[in-house]
Formats: sequence, C-alpha cells, structure tokens
Amino acid sequence: MLLAIDIGNTNITVGGIRKGKILFEARIATEYIKTSDQYGVEIKNILSLFEVQPKDVEDCIISSVVPPVFNSVNTGIMKVIHKAPMVVEPGIKTGLNIQMDTPSQVGSDRIVIAVAALAEYEPPLILLDLGTATTIEVVGKGNVYLGGCIIPGVRISLEALTSRTAQLPGIRLNQPKRVIGKNTEECMRSGIIFGTAAMLDGMLDRVEEELGQEAAVVATGGMAQFVIPFCRRKIILEKDLLLKGLYQIYLKNHLSKNKK
Repeated sequence: MLLAIDIGNTNITVGGIRKGKILFEARIATEYIKTSDQYGVEIKNILSLFEVQPKDVEDCIISSVVPPVFNSVNTGIMKVIHKAPMVVEPGIKTGLNIQMDTPSQVGSDRIVIAVAALAEYEPPLILLDLGTATTIEVVGKGNVYLGGCIIPGVRISLEALTSRTAQLPGIRLNQPKRVIGKNTEECMRSGIIFGTAAMLDGMLDRVEEELGQEAAVVATGGMAQFVIPFCRRKIILEKDLLLKGLYQIYLKNHLSKNKK
C-alpha cells in the first residue's frame, strides 16, 4: 500500500492507495507546534483506525505547502513506517511544462492537482481548489502549466467578516434558501455562498477570454461541495484530486527510478 500525505495550511490529508484505488482518507489538523512524535502517533492511529499495520505500507509520498510543519510530519512518518517518503519538490517528474516566472514557487498542491486532472481529462483545463485559499490554475494543451489566480478562501472571508464587524455573528455554511436574505444569518450565508459562486463564474469567463478558447473546469477542495452546486457554469466536482495526483506522481518517479 502507498501512503499518500498532503500537508495543507488547515488540514493534513492522509490516504492509503493500492493499485490506484483509494482505500481510505482521513484528515488531521495542521499545527505548527506539534513535534514529530505527536504527528507520528496521529498517523499511526489513523492507520490503526483503518486496520492497516505499518508493515503494510510499502512506500510513502508527501507534498507540503507548510514548510515549518514538513520536517515534523516527515520525521514522524519515518518513525512509523521506517522508510523515507518520496517528496514532491523541484526536480521531481510531473510531466508538466511549468511556464511561470519562477517555477519552483508553484505550490506542490497546485502541481499535484494538475497532474491528477491531466490523468483523467484532456487539456485545456481550468482547475479550482476551494480550500484555505480559493485558487484557479490553467493547464493548456501539451500539459503546459500557464498560471492562475489566488483568492481569499471561503472560510477566511467569513472569519474576516465576523471578526471585523461588531454585529455580524459566526454562522454555519448551510445551503442558502434564497439570494435575498430575510435575516442577518441568511444575508451572510447568501453573500458567502452565492457571492463565491458568482465570483467563480465571472473569473472563469475572464480566464477563458484570455485563454482564447473554452476549457473543461474541474473543482476540488473542502469548500467545493458547498459552493460549486450554485455556480452557473458546468464544473466537474472531484473530491480526491490530491490523493490521485500524489499516486500519479509516485508512479512516474518510482517506475523511472526502477528502470535505472
């Protein structure tokens, strides 16, 4: 079994994959102060929860956009499975032609999602990731990574709204009943959900206009399930792009390594 781990700003996603099939997926909170031992215990507990023994883990791949946490998680993993994980970092084979001013600055999660989408869909592609930040990335024909946009995430926007206003309460992100809210919570819920959906629709139009052609749109991330249903554009919702991408990158590099 391959253990695939993605360290995000809010959560660390842990998945088990065998022959391309995701056996389990779990999340733990990303915390800067945790030690390698603490992360090791949490990862071991996740394996135990899904009845997986450390000896069943044949290899591991890890990506991270949180440098201060990476070393602790990486060391914690090695203490559990006694293997050094493959790391998604500059120099690893992805099959992407990254046309950015500084390719090494592209977040590993952006790369992983792009690789996953290209394994299932034909470019050009517009990829949405609704997580801590809402990101848009564009992959053109020939697997060319063209760039994208970074937007404050749904929860960040909501937290900023409630923390900087005296009379606006914290709310749950339930499905809004209507666009024109009849009370404070309804107005906030409408603004956050419908507002984000409308923003994405508008941004997609502008991206395609600049691209000069229509593109398939694929969305992932924890907040996607709440927002994408209210978009007017056709958007494919993919829940497991990160884990699928980690698996694809592992295959590209593991097979290449074995041929040497």
